Amino acid sequence: MAETIQDSEIKEMLLNPQKTELGFRLLMQRYGKALYWHIRRIVVDHEDAEDVLQETSIKIFRSVANYRGEGKITSWIYRIASNEALQLLRKKAGFFHSIESLSPSLKATLEAQTSFDANRAEVVFQKAVLSLPAQQQLVFNMRYYDELSYEEIAQVTGKSVGTLKVNYHHAYEKVKSYLQENL
Repeated sequence: MAETIQDSEIKEMLLNPQKTELGFRLLMQRYGKALYWHIRRIVVDHEDAEDVLQETSIKIFRSVANYRGEGKITSWIYRIASNEALQLLRKKAGFFHSIESLSPSLKATLEAQTSFDANRAEVVFQKAVLSLPAQQQLVFNMRYYDELSYEEIAQVTGKSVGTLKVNYHHAYEKVKSYLQENL
């Protein structure tokens, strides 16, 4: 059912107190999986991603009354998810800027993925993305994986389109260089 309803209709439901709960359910049916993977690319660990998705869902539901319906609904929910994921990283020990600064268990999980569900190139690519500074990592993930436009990313992050383009360009060049050195 969520596939046949437009985002604009979900937005209308969210803004209508009698239909808020239905709108929320449809929103999460449509975007829950994408939000999970967006969060997972930021926090890396599955359990952390599940926790952040739960917090994101709660915050979205509680924030519906403050939602004014401006802009795309995806920008609003991605902003909440990004903020929640980054908040978790701050709580856990600050932003990590490299694979070396990951906890031993997360590092081992990433290393073990070659025998789990990823080939060597995918693991090296993940390491390249994790080697980026937090802001570049966030912009790269949203542009590369989530295929958001710079304008949409600007709405999520509050940064200018020009700044985002520079961040993405630097991230792209760093990932490319990392891959050339490690493949």
